[in-house]
Amino acid sequence: MTGSPEGHSPDDGARRRTISGFSNPTVKYLRSLRDKKHRRRERKFLVEGLRLLTDARETGHVPELLVMAAGRDPHPLVAALEKAVAAEGGDIVETTPDILSKITGKDNAQSLVGVFPEFDTALDRIERDAADIWLVAQALRDPGNLGTMLRTGDAIGAGGLILIDDCADPFGVEAVRASMGAIFTQRVARASWAEFETWLRGGAGQLVAASLREAVPYREAAYAAPCFVMVGNESRGLPAEYETACDLRVTMPMLGRADSLNAAVAAAVLGYEVRARLG
Repeated sequence: MTGSPEGHSPDDGARRRTISGFSNPTVKYLRSLRDKKHRRRERKFLVEGLRLLTDARETGHVPELLVMAAGRDPHPLVAALEKAVAAEGGDIVETTPDILSKITGKDNAQSLVGVFPEFDTALDRIERDAADIWLVAQALRDPGNLGTMLRTGDAIGAGGLILIDDCADPFGVEAVRASMGAIFTQRVARASWAEFETWLRGGAGQLVAASLREAVPYREAAYAAPCFVMVGNESRGLPAEYETACDLRVTMPMLGRADSLNAAVAAAVLGYEVRARLG
């Protein structure tokens, strides 16, 4: 790890260090993880805040590097997090609130930041029979929508989120924050449309999308597990050929002036309907 702390504390198994300078290599390294290019190169991502870091710990994910504000008030969850990092032989850094703000790019930075290794997002790692619902997003560009879909997937008991074509980065700070910890409970896979379609047709799976093309009302449709619920780009929707390739196209009523739902909202509405029908 570039700029990782040196020194080892024999009493707890963690390497501990205090950083007080903005030019420290570790600070530069952490700041670089806000950028997609550097995240891809390092295969690491940032998680901010005690709640998300606690969610990660409770699901078996411990940061390789934990950065904490010096002089913070004691908290049992922080102590549990420190203990978990120490047990894994990780790095613990204490620094100033100003430097934490520099790392996160926020004026009111969280008092804790963790660095995690990115997960394997290969499509062939997905076990389709592990869940009866999967969410699929095509060319989803808004990281908030992506994180919301992860959170929805967790809520409906989906197996995970499959990202098709050029989507926002699921490991970006905004997407991780919007997922509210679901980045650690949902499988994430990335693939091109051709790769996904070949993989999907290689086994069981019903591909369902909200559409106006020869669609049936979403509450009257015959859903089958494993069901892959797909939404498209926020502004363009799904390409026509992708809709045509679906096993089932459903429509949701628009009772007001709006002619469509937000992509993440549409996934949630349809996902809950599929969950209710499949049990």
